[in-house]
Amino acid sequence: MHLAQLNIAKVRYDLESPQMADFVNNLEPINAIAEKSTGFIWRLQDESGDATNIDVENNPDIIVNMSVWDSVESLKIFMFKTHHIDFLKRKKEWFVPLDNASYVLWWIPVGHIPTVQEAMSKLEYLRQHGESQQAFSFKSNYANPELAND
Repeated sequence: MHLAQLNIAKVRYDLESPQMADFVNNLEPINAIAEKSTGFIWRLQDESGDATNIDVENNPDIIVNMSVWDSVESLKIFMFKTHHIDFLKRKKEWFVPLDNASYVLWWIPVGHIPTVQEAMSKLEYLRQHGESQQAFSFKSNYANPELAND
């Protein structure tokens, strides 16, 4: 099994605004770090190479990030042990906090590429039912079901 992750964010400003320039100008370098990271498998992107123009919840102020990794540990290393952390620390400059969960993790079969619709349904499941093997966060970190049976 592989780990899929989705996170959504509500932008404070238009992506073309000067206030968003540091974020937008670093999408490509941070995505490149992800793609070179151990355990990286896939990330959602459009023709421009990122996912900021992909429609989510019919709301142009919501942007999406979705990727697949070989493990929770690989994703955590990318998120917290690379240059990505510097931008994570600045998220309040660019994004409005959401009232409910803004990210979700779930296990997928090897080779499966999740859709945005599938991912949003996992996020909604987490919001409605809380942490479970079906949809979880880093707080619960449900083990890969293939490894749990060993």
